[in-house]
Amino acid sequence: MILASFIPAGVTEKRVAPTRRQLAASILMCAHIADREAIAGFLTDPATQVGGNPFPGTSVGAQRQTWTGHSFEFRTTRTEVLGLTCLLRVLGGLPGDEPLVQDIFQSGPCRAYVYHFGDGCRVVGSVLHAKPGVALPIIKVRSRRRRLTNASHAQLDLFAIAMPIEARGLVHEHHA
Repeated sequence: MILASFIPAGVTEKRVAPTRRQLAASILMCAHIADREAIAGFLTDPATQVGGNPFPGTSVGAQRQTWTGHSFEFRTTRTEVLGLTCLLRVLGGLPGDEPLVQDIFQSGPCRAYVYHFGDGCRVVGSVLHAKPGVALPIIKVRSRRRRLTNASHAQLDLFAIAMPIEARGLVHEHHA
């Protein structure tokens, strides 16, 4: 069976693909993907569907070559893209024969590709792009606001040292 050589070790031809939500959660955990929140938001959007993917098994070398070509194409056609630079950086540091799994998702004129080692957890990278001349969707990024509680205010106050006014003047004179 020729295709078996392209399927990562431990992954059978009838693998159970991770869900969009599982992949989005894994992408959010990847600090090396600069646009991880936008890409994860695209995956979890109800309009996004699993795209056609007849050959999910691939390799680092194949994807490095593919996305290097797409990088040039995207620049010349002014195609909007997220995650490509991060993906190429990671692929450049991996052996070319390293097997990967590719998952594809689509919504209208936009596509996302997610590359992982077969479990959906260890994400190598992800790319989201539109068709030439089409803008990427505006994806609501979840807020990272943190609430300060009374306990955290008290903790910050622990670092404030009460010094007599005379001592403050000496400290400033000494460092001046």
